[in-house]
Amino acid sequence: MWQPNRLESERLEKAQKLEDRNIELYPRRVERTHPCAAAITAYETAEQARPEAPTEIAVTVTGRVRRVNIKGKVAFMHIEDESGRVQLFFRVNEMDESNYDLIKNKLIEVDDFVQATGVMMRTTAGEVSVRVTEVVLLAKSLSPLPVIKQQVQDDGTVKEYGEFTDKESRYRQRYADLAVNEEVREVFRKRAKTLRAMRHFLDNEGMLEVETPVLQAIYGGAAARPFTTYHNQLEQDLFLRISFELYLKRLLVGGFDAVYEIGRDFRNEGVSFKHNPEFTMMEFYKAYIDYNGVMDIVERMVAYIAQQVTGSTRIQFKGQEIDLAPPWKRQTIRAAVKEKLGIDYMQYPDAESLAVMLEERFGQKVKPGTPWGKMVVDELFGTHVEPHIIQPVFIKDYPRDVSPFAKRAESDDRHVERFEIFVGGMEMGNAFTELNDARDQEQRFLDMAALYRQGDDDETPLDEDYLRAMRYGMPPNGGFGMGVDRLVMLLTDQHSIRDVLLYPHLRVEHRDEQNSDDVG
Repeated sequence: MWQPNRLESERLEKAQKLEDRNIELYPRRVERTHPCAAAITAYETAEQARPEAPTEIAVTVTGRVRRVNIKGKVAFMHIEDESGRVQLFFRVNEMDESNYDLIKNKLIEVDDFVQATGVMMRTTAGEVSVRVTEVVLLAKSLSPLPVIKQQVQDDGTVKEYGEFTDKESRYRQRYADLAVNEEVREVFRKRAKTLRAMRHFLDNEGMLEVETPVLQAIYGGAAARPFTTYHNQLEQDLFLRISFELYLKRLLVGGFDAVYEIGRDFRNEGVSFKHNPEFTMMEFYKAYIDYNGVMDIVERMVAYIAQQVTGSTRIQFKGQEIDLAPPWKRQTIRAAVKEKLGIDYMQYPDAESLAVMLEERFGQKVKPGTPWGKMVVDELFGTHVEPHIIQPVFIKDYPRDVSPFAKRAESDDRHVERFEIFVGGMEMGNAFTELNDARDQEQRFLDMAALYRQGDDDETPLDEDYLRAMRYGMPPNGGFGMGVDRLVMLLTDQHSIRDVLLYPHLRVEHRDEQNSDDVG
């Protein structure tokens, strides 16, 4: 139950005074002729055409009140919509006195939404403004938006304090975070640009955008623990998908040459600066190419998206310049480990010997039963090499026992034609020369089942329907998956996945519902 604090109680009193005047706090109808920025542009255009006497521009603008300055019989107000801000100029003898009283008596105040009608002008101070003849309240704000307050310290540094210096408060109240931080709104505009550019590129590559099931009877396509739900009428457990892969490759069997999907995946695993339980993925599968052809597409795609979103293929991330222009470096995982650590992991051909080396060399104790390939990828490369990769690189030819859907590398039964891309110290995507031999695929499923214990996060269940599809004949193909959220992090120089998700997952909030007065 909401318990208003002092500031909110004052706003409730003002709301009552407005209602006593028969003024609707939340009217049903709105009129608007111009967004704020368009109203300014219209006047500036008229001013350029006739500097000595610009054509009168009549407007009705709307927005949230950001600033109010009352000076007796005149007042100034800034309102803001998504296009920008415009100043409103009020003079008591140019509007109905009772209407002006709403401003003078501060019944309309900062954070309220208003509609203002008038003509465009330029003030003596030089600011393009609306000379208001009528103002209408559109929505009364009962709680003032949070404010990040600043205090200059003795050493000249600026200390910020207040409710919204706490990141978690901003995530929980993303609506308020967006309302008070233009730079946060800009991150999500760039996120939308990223998705548009990605679709445009893939469409121009001749790929077909499709949709596959979110609820699946058998999950697969990645190594992750799924979320489980229950269908009451069918009386069966279902899983939220962890990947699109197996459903998309079925479509190649069905006759499509190239398909892609952009959508949500769900993985019941830990959270970190680059992990959230639900996240946006893009996957594509294209017939008649291998993982080398996929590399060519991926480096062109990322460069194109960067150009569209930021205006350049050179970006800044964590204080370092990264060049996304093709061609990117291509290196085997074995060579990358050897280059960085001086270790040839093939000298440790089984899980036991590799685990001993990791403990002796790095003090890492590996969970008993961890497969050899998982140690190579996670414990060796992931821990000691990945964080140091800044410029884009394709790390390729991964261990076979952690890559159940990739073709074996030529003349190397321990590795497969798989790559991951790394930029800015993060893994950004994963790809294979896709396995299309149903017999080999079935054996891989069985091998994985033998390696991983029941209930392990990386358990990969056998999907008989997928094998049946493969038996009809699947064309040779290459596939790729990329975490869109991580790409947005890179392009917007955000260092946590929570900063590029409008509503990141958080623990259930347990706190006193009483609001603090320190919010204005």
